[in-house]
Amino acid sequence: MGLFSFTKEIAMDLGTANTIIIADGKVVVDEPSVVALDRHTEKMIAVGEKAKLMHEKVHADIRTIRPLRDGVIADFNACEQMMRGLIKMVHSRSRFFTPALRMVIGVPSGSTEVELRAVRDSAEHAGAREAYLIYEPMAAAIGVGLDVLAPEGNMIVDIGGGSTEIAVISLGGIVADQSLRIAGDELTHDIQEYMSRQHNVKVSERMAERIKINVGSALTELGDQAPEDYVVHGPNRITALPMEVPVCYQEIAHCIEKTISKIETAVLAALEETPPELYADIVKNGIYLTGGGALLRGLDKRLTDKINIPFHIAEDPLHSVAVGTGVALKNLHTFHFFK
Repeated sequence: MGLFSFTKEIAMDLGTANTIIIADGKVVVDEPSVVALDRHTEKMIAVGEKAKLMHEKVHADIRTIRPLRDGVIADFNACEQMMRGLIKMVHSRSRFFTPALRMVIGVPSGSTEVELRAVRDSAEHAGAREAYLIYEPMAAAIGVGLDVLAPEGNMIVDIGGGSTEIAVISLGGIVADQSLRIAGDELTHDIQEYMSRQHNVKVSERMAERIKINVGSALTELGDQAPEDYVVHGPNRITALPMEVPVCYQEIAHCIEKTISKIETAVLAALEETPPELYADIVKNGIYLTGGGALLRGLDKRLTDKINIPFHIAEDPLHSVAVGTGVALKNLHTFHFFK
């Protein structure tokens, strides 16, 4: 980017759990999608990791917000402020001017026109001169390295924080898709409810997230890959006395079973809509898993056994959408966008 270039190009994966920004082909921001605001002035106090550290620990004058729910904007003002704060991290070194922005943003394939407009408006209010939107499963497929422009069927399952995006892609377009407002957040809520019901212990959203990361599993038998039990500390739901509860991966596999089954059903529904020639390609090439949910232990094996098509975990599942969005940014005339 030259000294007198006043346009900055950035690609953004605006996620429910994390927002990733790519500039000049590199990940420059990878922060939780959380913003802390002053309740009285509505001014931003912190954004990203700093705001997440405040989450569930604030006093009455501060509120922490996750502006996106189920993959779409739930709080327009908070989202705009969060985007401003994260974008500021990108060009914080620019002391003399704020460059105009050209942005490409990943959005769920099941977004309504109203939801798409909300993302576009947030981007423009955050400083974007041009804002292009690309569907997340398309971006994920590009990020994985699939040739989405080829006359060949490729299938992607992107399990994020708020939504699961399933798409069959050929010739640069989505042939069949399922957009499910069930993903990582739903698994976290399942764990919270289970700990309350089964162990009588209150756990926060952040603690449930840690349980998911440490002992989350889609299978009840992991063999040599089985993690050690995770010890959970929290207050008794009835007496408020402190409790210490060891949790094993088999428990978590049982408590998230219903949610995983819904994702399985959605994958099968997308396959049912797939034309036979493209279906044959998918059987040959396999199905790619991306997003944070792809890291759930045993999920690829479970889906492979259930559907009889090989499932492959992307090399960098957390950044697949962002990387693909970055590639799309450099090829604005090649891929299909919503502007």
